[in-house]
Amino acid sequence: MRKRDLAFDKPLAFSAIALSGIGLVFIYSASAYSAELQFGDAFRYVEVQAVALVLGIAAMFFISRIPVDAFKKAALPLFAAGLLLLGAVFLPGLGVESYGAKRWLDLGFFTVQPSEYAKYALVVFLAAFAAKRGVGTLPRALIFLGAAGIVCLLLLLEPNMSVTVCVGAAAFALLFAAGAKPSHLILILVPVLACGVALVVAEPYRMRRLLAFLDPWSSPLDEGYQLIQSYYALGSGGLFGVGLFASRQKYLFLPFAESDFILSVIGEETGFFGVMGVLALFAVIAVRGALIAVRAKNAFSCYLSAGVTAMMTVQALMNAAVVCGAVPPTGLPLPFVSAGGSSLVCAFAAVGVLMAVSRQNGGRFLSLERETPSAFGRRAKGGIPA
Repeated sequence: MRKRDLAFDKPLAFSAIALSGIGLVFIYSASAYSAELQFGDAFRYVEVQAVALVLGIAAMFFISRIPVDAFKKAALPLFAAGLLLLGAVFLPGLGVESYGAKRWLDLGFFTVQPSEYAKYALVVFLAAFAAKRGVGTLPRALIFLGAAGIVCLLLLLEPNMSVTVCVGAAAFALLFAAGAKPSHLILILVPVLACGVALVVAEPYRMRRLLAFLDPWSSPLDEGYQLIQSYYALGSGGLFGVGLFASRQKYLFLPFAESDFILSVIGEETGFFGVMGVLALFAVIAVRGALIAVRAKNAFSCYLSAGVTAMMTVQALMNAAVVCGAVPPTGLPLPFVSAGGSSLVCAFAAVGVLMAVSRQNGGRFLSLERETPSAFGRRAKGGIPA
């Protein structure tokens, strides 16, 4: 076995593992009190997350050994499987409803969230389509986005507006990376934004969330409650935090403290600098993913890496924006950190895909100083193979 066959992108892998380790610590901190009350076991969420972490790391290294061409060949079956999983949540006895949404499948011993798998299956399919057909013409760009639109429609029916926005944003980022014309992007984006506004106006609960975002203190015990509690947590943390495990908001004041709003607990206990440390690890993942994409050997590898990186980065930025009140509140986990087995396993699997492309590129690590022509640049000149 050649030495390079054992190589992997260490900064990428270590950043993902470090984030998940931070997640375990703060999942315990955020959930110990509520888990003790609800299940009689303060470590309930941590135990589930630890099992998912082991599975996720195993998936990451297994997937990193798969030849990249295998993903291209499996693109259509993966996309079809993702659609079937999303549709299965509506089957009686199989789909699980919680807080008025059907987003989970009950498999007996555990539940899974199909949207986590479907969004990355979509990325593989879109990368394969862009590499084979291209997106330089308006009809092909529309077909490209039509595939993403099918996934978004199923997500809206759950309903799951947050993941819908995440998938849509990542699809547009990939469309741009694949070489769509700016005029086509604008022509498509305008009606998409109009539809987004219509969807918000059409659903009363979405309008209430938007109004609560604009003025959370107008409904402090209803729609604005969660955002206000997040403000209290972040404000209490200041620069350096109140101390590890010393959060006060986790005592049933902040809803979903161990999942969607775990960054608020991190901010309360470790302060501004603690949050910046977490975001810095996400920045490492984003930079490594971008480097892998621009140094890819062919168009599919380039687009696949760009899409996976965009999906993770958009989700992390959206979660951070929600907890600090920059965008309306919506349920979206922080990758690697929030409690949630499906999210964690899928995030590590996505890193495994990036590592597979990195291995194909042939380097132990990618260097910022390495002067290799950008894959995006070669594609623009028509020289990058599909």
